[in-house]
Amino acid sequence: MATSSTETERKYEAPSDASLPDLTGITGLATGPEEFDLEATYFDTDDYRLARAGVTLRRRVGGEDEGWHLKLPAGEDSRQELRVPLGRAVKQPPKDLSSLVRAHTRGGGLGPVAQIHTNRRRWQLTNGSGELLAEVVDDVVTAQTMGSSTTTTSWREIEVELGEGGDRDLLDTVEQHLGDAGIHPSSSKSKLSQVIGVKRDAAPAIGKKSTAGEVVLAYLYEQRAALQNQDPRVRRNEDDAVHQLRVATRRMRSALQAFGKIVDRERTRELTDELKWLAGVLGNSRDLEVLRMRFEDGLHSLPPEVVLGDVDARLTRHFAPLEAKAHKESVAALDDKRYFALLNAIDALLADTPFTALASGKAKEVLPKLVEKARHRLDVRVETALKTKDNDEPLHEARKAAKRLRYSAEVAEPALGKHATALRKRAKDVQTLLGDHQDSVVARPVLLALGRGDDNGFTFGLLYGREVELAHKTEAELPALWRRLSKEHP
Repeated sequence: MATSSTETERKYEAPSDASLPDLTGITGLATGPEEFDLEATYFDTDDYRLARAGVTLRRRVGGEDEGWHLKLPAGEDSRQELRVPLGRAVKQPPKDLSSLVRAHTRGGGLGPVAQIHTNRRRWQLTNGSGELLAEVVDDVVTAQTMGSSTTTTSWREIEVELGEGGDRDLLDTVEQHLGDAGIHPSSSKSKLSQVIGVKRDAAPAIGKKSTAGEVVLAYLYEQRAALQNQDPRVRRNEDDAVHQLRVATRRMRSALQAFGKIVDRERTRELTDELKWLAGVLGNSRDLEVLRMRFEDGLHSLPPEVVLGDVDARLTRHFAPLEAKAHKESVAALDDKRYFALLNAIDALLADTPFTALASGKAKEVLPKLVEKARHRLDVRVETALKTKDNDEPLHEARKAAKRLRYSAEVAEPALGKHATALRKRAKDVQTLLGDHQDSVVARPVLLALGRGDDNGFTFGLLYGREVELAHKTEAELPALWRRLSKEHP
């Protein structure tokens, strides 16, 4: 079983003759240097898919943390590190880790791509109570690529990693001291990327003069990264992972649908169908999670005297096996060839995007009209729902239209600024309100089933009544929210 932690660090290029600044002047206390010799073998696909995604998988010998390490992107300057003891595995990474990079390997193999020796000197910066604020290491690195041809290279680098008591302000302070000593941020995010010469895939930079195509493409890049980042979290059954993976698929699908006049819609239909398939497969797991949390919150809001029997235990008995089964089905889908084909299709889309002539137009001129089209779609859906007596399904359709408008405004936000931001927020308000209504629609029959012939029936009946009241409340609030949204324009 892999253990997990989050590391936040920055890397710096250090000339061979550069001297580290006086570290005691930064926090008042610095211990060291301690010296280590580290040997690491790095694993990747033949075309370096892990490195291009900012993922590192290695086997390290030496130091206090020897073992198998998998590092996954986790935000600015941060990565989630998963560790497995060395064990007997040498030629291939253990399954506990290799299974977590299948969004990149897609059924292919992993092999050694580089061997790196590091002579490390380490200082620990602490506060007066002995709490670790940061570690500063001075590494002399010798690296050799592996494969049909090999190259050897050497360099020196400095790493600064936050401890439990440190913060980003401390990182900035250390960086300023290093800069004064002629030590500047590294252009490589990892030792592996420096030795193999591969940089992480990045979305196009967006500015005031960006074209419509560049803005949409940057958004698609972001969603691919989000999908890849959430995949291992789903496999590990981490909190909110299924939801975030579904959101990434839906954002990408909405962008391709709403901006089909920029990225040729006819050439993305198969991809959006597959994105819908993936969101649907993950839906059961997410729906169960939402219902369980909804019922638990509702239960805890009731006065204790009306909670008859062990309702918490009843909910656990109902949801635990269903959620376990749904998680198993979700992971099975992520191991399916259909999913790997979907990921390949996304890569192909980003590598050779089927832009239309409209894509070369200025984003500020092209995008507002397409966002307004999504807005009109929502207006029609809301008007239909408000005129319909039995409006559960029309309100659900309005919710989906609000979601598309929200994501459309989100795509355009870097180019259109505060107006798109305001529209996105209003659309999110409508989506959230209608989401509560839809959750209530789904919840009621489950509560009826839970309450039938059960000692807890009275309490489940109260929860049912709460859902009915909530549904009426959301329907009453919709017109006002809709009017507020109508005042915003991209």
